[in-house]
This record gives sequence, C-alpha cells and structure tokens, in this order.
Amino acid sequence: LTAKLLNEAPVTIMVYDLLEWRGQDLRPQPLHARRQLLEALVAQLPTSDEPLAIHLSPLVQPSSWVDATALRDESRANRAEGFMLKRLDSSYQVGRIKGDWWKWKIDPFTVDAVMIYAQRGSGRRASLYTDYTFAVWDGEELVPFAKAYSGLTDAEIQQVDAFVRRNTKERFGPVRSVTPELVMEIAFEGIQKSTRHKSGVALRFPRIARWRKDKPIAEADTIETLRTLLAEVNG
Repeated sequence: LTAKLLNEAPVTIMVYDLLEWRGQDLRPQPLHARRQLLEALVAQLPTSDEPLAIHLSPLVQPSSWVDATALRDESRANRAEGFMLKRLDSSYQVGRIKGDWWKWKIDPFTVDAVMIYAQRGSGRRASLYTDYTFAVWDGEELVPFAKAYSGLTDAEIQQVDAFVRRNTKERFGPVRSVTPELVMEIAFEGIQKSTRHKSGVALRFPRIARWRKDKPIAEADTIETLRTLLAEVNG
C-alpha cells in the first residue's frame, strides 16, 4: 500500500477477538478473558498519525433492552446490519454453534414488485423455474431492478413454475418472459446507485419475503420508492 493510496482511502484494522497468543490456543477461554488480554495488547501498540492503524472494535453495553433496540435501529445510519450479541463466558467455537452468539439484525427494506422473467434453477431445482426477475413501475412501464430465487416454499415454487409454463410470452435462451401478474414482496439489506442497471439501483441480498396474492400489479411499488430509499441510505 502506498502512502498516497492510504491518504485517499484510509484503512484501519478493527480487532474484536484474540484466538492465540505466544503459541497458546485461547479459543477455549471465555470471551471476557480473551477480550481483556486483547485490550492490554492493543494498548501497548505505538500510536501513530498514519492512516493505517489497529483499533479495538468498540463494545456496546446498553443498560436495557429498550436502549439496545434503539441503538440497533440506528445501525443502518452507521452502514451496519445490526449487532452481534455474545455471551461473556462463551468460548470461540467453529461452525454455526447456536446459543452463545446471536446476530441481531435490523429489519430489511421491502418493496412489492412484479415478476417479469423466470429461469430454471440448478441442482435439484434444475427442472423448475425458480430464478426470477422483478420489476417496479416507472410511469406505465415495468422496469427490472432485482433478481431473487429464495424465500418461497416448495409448494409455492411448484405453483409459480406452473404459472410460468402457462404464461410464457417470449423465450430468450434459458429465460422466459412471462405475463406480469404475480406480485412478490422483495426484502433486501441495502441499496446503492448503479449505472449498470436500467433501474439505476443495485440491491444487496434480495430475496422473496412473501407472495402478495392479495395485491394486483397496479399496486406494486414504483421506481420513486427505490429512489427514496436510496436517498435515505445516502443521507
């Protein structure tokens, strides 16, 4: 890394745990002991005005669940997804061990969108249309803005697959254009401006939250809804 690059895009290392020290495996030790040693080690590091530095990931210790919830709700403004809650007596374990650590995420963004394209899935779903492209209204035109393939139940996938086969308008290789009739609620973690997409936005981790069988396509969201969310995220 050059000094020029570091000045233009400062980098910092945020440390939050210590797994080994001087050849000793610290993973079986409780979190509070590992953290105490980590804090002592970081405190011994020489201070520097250079952009590249090591910092402790700050602990958040609210006095109540009400305060914790209020702080969590501010996560998006801080470009974070929420909190990682950890038991102070927890060891560091490998894999998805439940009980000691909990990812407490903020609620995702959601919009109601119309399915306009479908494509076969892969693996055990290779014979079913499970990968979908969704659009929102821009005036009287449906503009694609996201693809999603997770969130529906197996029974719902079968229903959508049958719909796709009955309502195909055009075929483009593996992709089918379908009659715009199905409305789905699309959930996503983030949104950013994109010059690569016709909608002008790109979503982070879009997935289907639910099938809005109660909603006609005329009531789906608009491109202005997405632009408003984008403006909120960018402050």
